[in-house]
Amino acid sequence: MIIYQANKERFLHNLLSNEIHEIIEETYKLKTGKRVSRNEVRSWQESMRFMGAVLDDTEIPNDAGVSIEFTIPQTAKRVDFILTGQNSIKEDQVIIIELKQWESCELTNKDAIVKTRFQHGHVETSHPSYQAWSYGELLNQLNETVYSEGITLTPCAYLHNYSEDAVIRNAFYQDYLDKAPVFLKGKHEKQKLKEFIKKFVKLGDHSNLMFRIDNGKIKPSKSLADSLKNMIAGNLEFIMLDEQKIVYETVLNLAKSSTAINKNVLIVQGGPGTGKSVVAINLLVHLIKDQELVAQYVTKNAAPRAVYEAKLTGSMKKSAISNLFTGSGAYHSIDKNSFDVLLVDEAHRLNEKSGIFKNLGENQIKEIIEAAPLSVFFIDEDQKVTFSDIGSKEEIEKWTCASKAKIHHLTLESQFRCNGSNGYLSWLDKILDIRETANFSLEGLDYDFRIFSDPKKLQELIFEKNKIDNKARLVAGYCWNWISRNDPSSFDITFSEFNFEMKWNLNTDGSLWIQAPNSVTEVGCIHTCQGLEVDYIGVIIGPDLIVRNGKVITMPGARAKTDKSLNGFKKLLKESPILAKAKADEIIKNTYRTLMTRGMKGCYIFCTDLETKAYFENMLLIKG
Repeated sequence: MIIYQANKERFLHNLLSNEIHEIIEETYKLKTGKRVSRNEVRSWQESMRFMGAVLDDTEIPNDAGVSIEFTIPQTAKRVDFILTGQNSIKEDQVIIIELKQWESCELTNKDAIVKTRFQHGHVETSHPSYQAWSYGELLNQLNETVYSEGITLTPCAYLHNYSEDAVIRNAFYQDYLDKAPVFLKGKHEKQKLKEFIKKFVKLGDHSNLMFRIDNGKIKPSKSLADSLKNMIAGNLEFIMLDEQKIVYETVLNLAKSSTAINKNVLIVQGGPGTGKSVVAINLLVHLIKDQELVAQYVTKNAAPRAVYEAKLTGSMKKSAISNLFTGSGAYHSIDKNSFDVLLVDEAHRLNEKSGIFKNLGENQIKEIIEAAPLSVFFIDEDQKVTFSDIGSKEEIEKWTCASKAKIHHLTLESQFRCNGSNGYLSWLDKILDIRETANFSLEGLDYDFRIFSDPKKLQELIFEKNKIDNKARLVAGYCWNWISRNDPSSFDITFSEFNFEMKWNLNTDGSLWIQAPNSVTEVGCIHTCQGLEVDYIGVIIGPDLIVRNGKVITMPGARAKTDKSLNGFKKLLKESPILAKAKADEIIKNTYRTLMTRGMKGCYIFCTDLETKAYFENMLLIKG
C-alpha cells in the first residue's frame, strides 16, 4: 500500500501549495481507516519541505516517481520516501530514503543501535542506516517483482536536522553506512544527497515502477519451522527489524556481562506474530556458534518442539537436537547456573510444578532463573490458555527479585503475521471483549477474514487452500469430547444438518499435526497449534463462547470433559466464585484469540451459535 504517489513535478506543486501534509493525512485516513497524530503530520510537513529542496534540481527528472509511506508487504513497516526512475542505460532504480527529525543521538556498544530522544525520553533504536538497509533487504526478500525483474533498491537516510558529530557516522556503524549512507543538515549535505540520487536516477519512471512493486506477486510467507534448518546452519533467513534488532542485540550484550554473581533477566512482551520465536531462534544460533555459550531454547508447548525437531532430523543427531530444544519442566533437578543463557519462548505457558503429575520442583520460573546467569522470557499474557499457566510479568519479576538478579523489559510491537496487520489483532481484542481498543473496523486491512454459515463450506475452503503448500488447517474450541481416541470409527465433531463430521487430530500425528501431510482432514485444538502458524486457519467457535445482546459471554460448562485446560475451575469456583469465573473467562477468550491468529494470510470462522455469528457479522460491517 502506498499513501501518496505522484511524479516529482506534481510532488513539488503540492509542496509549494503547502498542502502535501494534508494530502498525505487525508489519504492515510482514507486507505487505513485510522487517524494520524499531530506529531506525525508535523513530521510529514517538515520532512517533505526538506525533500522538496533536495528534488528541486533540473538534473533530477520531473517524471521521476515519488512514493510516500509505502507499506512493506506482510508487515506493518512503512518506508518514508521512495524515488523511482531509471539509470543512464534504462535500468529500473528505486531509492529508499529513511527520513528522521533527529538532532542528536548517543553511541552504544550494540551493533546498529543508537540512543536518541523521542517523545517519552531517551531510548535505544536502530541506526537510520541499518533501518533503511533492512527495509530494502526485506523488500528484496518478499517481492517477486523486485528480484525477478532485477530492480535495484538503493537505501539511504536523510537526517535534515542533524549536525555532524562523532556519533552518527562513527566507525562502529561503518558496515551499515556503507550499505545505506547518511546525509545530514546543511547545504553541503543536501548537495551530497542530490548527487547520490542523480547517480542512480538519470531518467524518469516510465513503467509505473512502484505500482508494479505494490501490486507485484509476494513470495510465499516464510515460516520459522521451514527456515529452521538454514538458520541452525548460520544462514540469515529473517532480517531483524527495529525493535526485533534491539531485543536481539540487548540479549547478546547481556550474555557477555552476565555471571553467577551478576544475573540478569529480560522480559520481552509481544503479541502473536511479532517475531518472538524468530528472535529466540536467531539468538540461540548466534549464542552457540559465535559466542560459544551454552544456551537452550525452552518452551512448555510440545507442538513447536516436535515440529522443530522433525525439521532438523537428518541434519543433526537426535541428542544434539534435544540439547537445543527442551521443555520447561527439566530445570528443577539441574544445578544452578548450569547454562549460560536460557531463551524461554511462550513463557506465559509456564507452570508452577513440573512432571506428569505436577509434583516435581517448586516453580518453573524460579528454576529457570536459577539455572542460568541470563534468562530471557518471551511472553504474551493474552495467550495463557489453561488454569495451570502462571507465566506473567509480575510472577517473573517476583522470582527475579528473589534471586537478586537485575530485571530488564523490552517490547515487540510490529506485526509480521496476519499480513502485518496490527489492526486485526486490535479488532480481535475489541470484539472478543479482551480489552478496549481503537480498532472498530477491518476496513482497509489486507487480511482475508470471512464468516461462514456452513461448516462444510469452511472445510472445503480449507481443503482447497491446503492444496497450495500444505499450510491450511481447521481448528476448534475444545467443546467436543475426544471419543475417536478410543473408538477410531467415531467422529468427534458433527453437525448433521450440514453433513459435517470430523475427528480431532489423531495420536498418530500427535504434536506434528500442523505439518503432517494428511492432517488437514483432522481438526486441531489449542494444544497442537499454539506457538505455530499456517497460511490460512479455519476456526470453529463452539458453545463455550457466545454473544447475547452484544455482550460476549463465556460458558466453562460447555467445554469437553476430555479437555484439561479448565482443570481446577470447579474447585476454585467453590472457594472464590468471582475469581474462578474471571479466570475461566480469560482462558476461553484467550483460546479463541490465539486460534484466530494462527493464520498468516487469512482466518475463516464458523460459529455454532446463530446470535454469535450475527454479532461477528455486524462487527465486520462496521466501517472505519
